Amino acid sequence: MHLELAAPPALPDGALRVIPLGGLGEIGRNMTIFEYGGKILVVDCGVLFPEETQPGVDLILPDFGPIRDRLQDVVGIVLTHGHEDHIGGVPYLLRERGNIPVIGSKLTLAFLDPKLKEHRLKDAPKHVVSEGDVETFGPFELEFVAVNHSIPDALAVAIKTPAGVALHTGDFKMDQLPLDGRITDLRAFARLGEEGVDLFLTDSTNAEVPGFTTSERNITPAIDAVFASSTKRIIVASFASHIHRVQQVLDAAVKHNRKVAYVGRSMVRNMQIARELGYLHVPDGVVVDKIDAAPPHKMVLMSTGSQGEPMAALSRMANNSHQQVSLEPGDTVLMASSLIPGNENAIYRVIDGLTKLGANVVHKGNALVHVSGHASAGELLYCYNIVQPTNVLPVHGEIRHLHANAKLATATGVPNVLLAEDGFVIDLVDGHASITGAVDCGYVYVDGSSVGDLTDSELKDRRVLAEEGFVSVVVVIDSATGKILSGPEIHARGIAEDDTAFDEIVPKIVGALEEALSEGTRDNRQLQQVIRRVLGSYVGRRLRRRPMILPVVIEA
Repeated sequence: MHLELAAPPALPDGALRVIPLGGLGEIGRNMTIFEYGGKILVVDCGVLFPEETQPGVDLILPDFGPIRDRLQDVVGIVLTHGHEDHIGGVPYLLRERGNIPVIGSKLTLAFLDPKLKEHRLKDAPKHVVSEGDVETFGPFELEFVAVNHSIPDALAVAIKTPAGVALHTGDFKMDQLPLDGRITDLRAFARLGEEGVDLFLTDSTNAEVPGFTTSERNITPAIDAVFASSTKRIIVASFASHIHRVQQVLDAAVKHNRKVAYVGRSMVRNMQIARELGYLHVPDGVVVDKIDAAPPHKMVLMSTGSQGEPMAALSRMANNSHQQVSLEPGDTVLMASSLIPGNENAIYRVIDGLTKLGANVVHKGNALVHVSGHASAGELLYCYNIVQPTNVLPVHGEIRHLHANAKLATATGVPNVLLAEDGFVIDLVDGHASITGAVDCGYVYVDGSSVGDLTDSELKDRRVLAEEGFVSVVVVIDSATGKILSGPEIHARGIAEDDTAFDEIVPKIVGALEEALSEGTRDNRQLQQVIRRVLGSYVGRRLRRRPMILPVVIEA
């Protein structure tokens, strides 16, 4: 893809415009806007978690720039389910206009509530919907359809306008024996298909995987086997929103006469919400408040940190820096989650750290302890044959996933399949969807309290500092005579054992500066460039490094 696209034309009367602002080409920060009749509907607003090449970044948001000047036209934010990559960006959008209605299922909005309170947005209007509900917001009639995912209460949404019907699956799979008994409503998909789906936006994450996604029930024996064979404490790491997995752990704990304690603020909070709303069934006496409420061979710790996040509970355990939990040889760690692309190195570092401490680590690579929450190729084929859409736009996935999903749609005879990226503009006119242009759409970095201030150039500087080191050079020059009064003093970090490694280059820096000064150069920036050029050449040749060089020229 990577087409050079011009700005889109004005939206024709009676047409529907769709612009993905995140989630196409990446796993995360899902956000799609729909425009009709001068009004805008937002579907999902999630975050992307940073990779190792983005040091210091806390979160990555969708770019709100394309709609920032039109926030008054936004009639609602529809949330398909409660995962961070679909709801985590909502507070940041509401900080720009706080009275946009937020629409979602009971559990989804309950998981959003603490985030809104943290951002002091607790008064944002919220509309709870369930499968089968039909609601109207502006010119958009929304019908909500039950879908099965790795979190309860997930919904697909059919967006009906005079221009046609767009069906957005959200994240989904077709588990026929789900733990909560709530299956993807293919009857509703078929009915919508009979009525006519003009644009089908489908989850692409598992489009490369043949067949059908394994049922959640199939991993219960593997979890049971871990509990049966463990003679000491068990630590289970999972997403803090994976209620189904926590339910399986609670059931196994009851069966094997163990107590369960939650570790990690988000785990404690989410499981309390899930229990209060009836999505998590906790047998009496199994959950305890203290991690040492029972002997180690009778304890299970339910922890966050399955993706190797540096500040999550499991990562701190692996580093032996957790304030409450110290791993002992013989403890079992069960990592009950998949590997999010980009997190592999961080996850394996955690596994190595746990193993070094003597823990027995059970993970997806050596046992069936996790299944995906996304539809595989066989399920997607079923959906295309059931819905029989006119146009298909694969969403939610990296480039290879989008292409694989497009091939599946084409194979079933879909007349028009579009491959797009974040920022591409798709217009549905007279039943035909086409890419008509693109809007500027980049990453927005959250860095502490700063949102959007960090640029790619500054991020590159951070990578250089982390990977190549830092050298500062201070020189004092007599502004009247042009003589060097002091220096150059060189100090380095992360590049050489000590500063004496630069003794050899000091005379060359002095010579280059004196030559420039004798030619009448007095501009500080030019003198700094002289220092940077001489020192950079030396470091590159002798030390094979390209550090950040900060020359300082002081006039006396």
